[in-house]
Amino acid sequence: MSPSALETPASREIALHATGAVRLAELPPLALYVHVPWCVRKCPYCDFNSHEVRGEPPEGEYVDALVADLESSLPAVWGRRTRTVFIGGGTPSLLTPAAIDRLLTAVRTRLPVDPDAEVTMEANPGTFEAARFRGYRDAGVNRLSVGVQSFSDAKLAAIGRVHGADEARRALAAALGIFPTVNADLMYALPGQSPEEALADAREAVALGAPHVSAYHLTLEPGTRFHRDPPALPGEDAAADMQDAIEAALGEAGYEHYETSAFARPGHRARHNLNYWTFGDYLGLGAGAHGKISFPDRIVRASRIRSPRGYMSAALAGDAVDESHEVAPGELAFEFMLNALRLVEGFPAALFTQRTGLPITAVARELERAERDGLLERDPVVVRPSAKGRRFLNDLLERFLPAAAPPRSRAPSLRIYPADTSSRP
Repeated sequence: MSPSALETPASREIALHATGAVRLAELPPLALYVHVPWCVRKCPYCDFNSHEVRGEPPEGEYVDALVADLESSLPAVWGRRTRTVFIGGGTPSLLTPAAIDRLLTAVRTRLPVDPDAEVTMEANPGTFEAARFRGYRDAGVNRLSVGVQSFSDAKLAAIGRVHGADEARRALAAALGIFPTVNADLMYALPGQSPEEALADAREAVALGAPHVSAYHLTLEPGTRFHRDPPALPGEDAAADMQDAIEAALGEAGYEHYETSAFARPGHRARHNLNYWTFGDYLGLGAGAHGKISFPDRIVRASRIRSPRGYMSAALAGDAVDESHEVAPGELAFEFMLNALRLVEGFPAALFTQRTGLPITAVARELERAERDGLLERDPVVVRPSAKGRRFLNDLLERFLPAAAPPRSRAPSLRIYPADTSSRP
């Protein structure tokens, strides 16, 4: 597509969008994210809103706050069906099955939840009990995401996990016997890890029967202990070799590589995360939770108060929102691409307009340049990252950064890694 294609009636429509309201012909699917902010011990690489619990978490008061927060949020999502629910953290498995049951019952009595909704919960092998898992299943959880990270005791100790390799194996095996579908979260490029060791973790997850595997590259995030005092990590070439080996092994075992870090057997893709990646909506409840809600004339992002105690007090008083803003039309293309270009198969070109209200010609020049540089492939129907674009994803995404973007628009809008799924979705 040539730059002259920008000089069309569509380009004049883009100019109107740049200064006017968003116009969506239809609203995207809606999901619910619930954040549980407590953990047994803060991992040194974790930059999410998690707090070490002292004693038992105040689960009764916290569920009361979540329900109050939901009720305060109902006007924004009134009448919309909820397709998926995700309970992340922190460590949600610190809550008892009774608390999860009360939470999910409250959700179903206040929101129209699809009968076949995917209901995911994260679990730490360090809190594993088979009876507890059965209780979560009885409460309505039908997908468990187990934070394995590695099957090596030495590597788990190096990243500060509270569980050991045998606990990870037992938790994953029990989950596979109780839940219809299960994810095994793995990390690679760990301190002192070799490509052979990273590959062994992936192969063990396959051997144990996990139908979904997430494999994330360990990163040193600002504000974490590892960022302040970095461990010795594998170099870029070694990490790339690990990624290649994991992708090849999972592909040979019959897993579909459908997102940058996600692999699934047929029928086991993560529907909740697919909603993030296709720029769907999600209501975020809980301390530090983020959400994105679309209206016919605007798209709003909101975040809850981060402090668990502050959140509970505010939610019970009727307003747990810490910050809320409309996404500027000029930022929408980048926000969409930040999510959709993680999909290995790409996205339908029509989806861009459905989710942003902008014509695809709004990014014609960026798409053309990315294609010319070998980062992108496209036809009249689908836009997808090339193999090079998947490997150098940040380089590809930077092509869509808005000029003079404010800091908040440059931050990831989506949270999708190690067994915690999103106080920063």
